[in-house]
Amino acid sequence: MNFTAQNASRKWAYDAFRRIGAAMVTVAVAAILIGMPVEPAWAAKRSRTAPWDDLFRHLSPKPRATARRAAASVPLPKPRPPEAPSAERDKPDKEQQASPPNGKPGEQAAPPPTPQPSACRLALTDEVAIAPSIPDIKGAGGCGGEDLVRLEAIVLPDKRRVSVKPAAILRCPMASALAEWIRSDIAPLAERLGSSVSDLDNFDSFECRGRNRIVGAKLSEHGRANALDVRAFKFADGSLISLTDRTVPRGLRESVLHSACKRFSTVLGPGSDWYHEDHIHLDLMERRGNYRICQWDVWDPLPQKAPLLPAERPDEAPPREVAAKPDDAKSDAKSDAKPEAKPDAEKSDAEKPDEAEPPREEKPAKKKRRQNRRS
Repeated sequence: MNFTAQNASRKWAYDAFRRIGAAMVTVAVAAILIGMPVEPAWAAKRSRTAPWDDLFRHLSPKPRATARRAAASVPLPKPRPPEAPSAERDKPDKEQQASPPNGKPGEQAAPPPTPQPSACRLALTDEVAIAPSIPDIKGAGGCGGEDLVRLEAIVLPDKRRVSVKPAAILRCPMASALAEWIRSDIAPLAERLGSSVSDLDNFDSFECRGRNRIVGAKLSEHGRANALDVRAFKFADGSLISLTDRTVPRGLRESVLHSACKRFSTVLGPGSDWYHEDHIHLDLMERRGNYRICQWDVWDPLPQKAPLLPAERPDEAPPREVAAKPDDAKSDAKSDAKPEAKPDAEKSDAEKPDEAEPPREEKPAKKKRRQNRRS
């Protein structure tokens, strides 16, 4: 056998082995494909797009048949008995708070009871004063008060009104005391003068501040709506009477002073301090032992014209006694004493005329200064 025949046989054997190997590979792949389980179509599509999802195959959803079997094995809850309470009663907490305590549907919660009016409020009717009630005021530091009214006018017994300008915010007891003062004291005083009161000049009523408007001072009675500052009264004839005007007759001002001090626990006016020189302060402050303060000096009226020169001394006035001076006493003593005899030398010198004396030489001042400088 030659070399060419050997190569041909070897090539044939190589091709045979290659074909056999390819056939075996084909048979093995076919067997694998035949033995693989068939997945649903959605799983096959998903495996094409994400081949690594096969690693999490145990987490994939179960087939419908398996889910149905599992659902059949789970027990269902028992039906709700007819005597059980209705589900409408199970409401949120907010609705339970808003619902009435008895739980009856269709009923609203009862509104809180309205506070009953005080005895002062019941007595302060429209026949006494026009004073509507206002809500309570609660401010910082105890400022404000309860049982408050807005005093707009005071009704006199003859149905005439005394307007309070501007309207004053006061506690009911303070407003009642003020109305009684105007009705019983000021109105009759005005009638004796031949007129009637029409307006009350309210200088200050409620104001949340310290005493005398000093920052940090103790709370004023104005801050408690328990005080009123009165500046003047206006009469029906148009006249205005200021309570601190010194031109107003003294008797009239004293009458107002005495009547105010009887009805109010504090009365401050001119003479008390320089904060009350132009108005009268009235309040109902409660103190120990019902202590009251009435400080209002009724000054005398000023003279119409101030005198420029002192008045002349009347003729019937006694003579003025002037104290004797010590120099005058000495001169009187010398005049009473006898003159002493002088020596002849002194007499001769005294008898000489002044012209006989030689004139003294006066040195200039410059020379004296020079001598002083030299010394």
